[in-house]
Amino acid sequence: MIAGFTTSIQRCNGVDIAVHRAGKGTPLLLLHGYPQNHMCWELVAPQLALNHDVIIPDLRGYGASSAPANDAGNTTYSKRNMAQDMADLLTALGIARADVLGHDRGARVSYRLALDHPDRLGKLGIIEIVPTGDFWASWTADLAMAAYHWTFLAQPAPMPERMISSDPDAYVDWTLTQWTLSHSLDTFSPEALESYRAQARDPARIHAMCSDYRAGASFDRALDLQDQAEGKRIAAHIRFLYGAHGFPAKSGNAAELWRGWADHVEASVCESGHFVMEENPQAVLDAFVPFFAE
Repeated sequence: MIAGFTTSIQRCNGVDIAVHRAGKGTPLLLLHGYPQNHMCWELVAPQLALNHDVIIPDLRGYGASSAPANDAGNTTYSKRNMAQDMADLLTALGIARADVLGHDRGARVSYRLALDHPDRLGKLGIIEIVPTGDFWASWTADLAMAAYHWTFLAQPAPMPERMISSDPDAYVDWTLTQWTLSHSLDTFSPEALESYRAQARDPARIHAMCSDYRAGASFDRALDLQDQAEGKRIAAHIRFLYGAHGFPAKSGNAAELWRGWADHVEASVCESGHFVMEENPQAVLDAFVPFFAE
């Protein structure tokens, strides 16, 4: 658990969502990415809770939330379905509208929430991604090598699940180490690191994480391209932060990719690898405390 936060389980969109909550003020939903869970916010959430009602769910398939089996169309872990989880979560908590800050897969859920449920979202914070369709379109040999997991995890079941299950701790440690600027597990607290390893020891959660990427390679990508073709845009104001050594930095002009989706985009880069909240928490606070306070 994150110090000072309470926990509950909420039934949302047919699954159980584990929720961590603290603070008072404007509701602020924090959504984690892969291969993490709510613990990735432990260094910034207490500060954000000084002025916000901070709500940190585990996305479906992660942490202590339900991990249903995937379907043939890869919709179970589509960002549309996961965004519906979050809309239902706000309803379950009696919240009409919230600001949202997402990292990695959670950021993909966040911008899908903004597109599908614009009335439920105030401001949108994005950490360390560009939109799914744009990311696929920007692939070069160098980016393909760095983001190999996008194609590996998306392979048909059960091949990637069996490979990861042979040594899940080593796989998680490798991933975390390779994506940090320091190439060190010292970036992560012992409690957070154990929580990331523990969920990867569960075959259902390995399947869920792979299915998350299967959706990204199919349903999510197709939906992005459809929305672009139809001129659909994000109405919310966006604050975008990415690491100088992370994935968006390798995908071209990352800020301009977001401006292709929204009229109001403020962007900045910080010294970090992919796991910005744990590698450079002060940069996250500097970017988003004033943004959500405005």
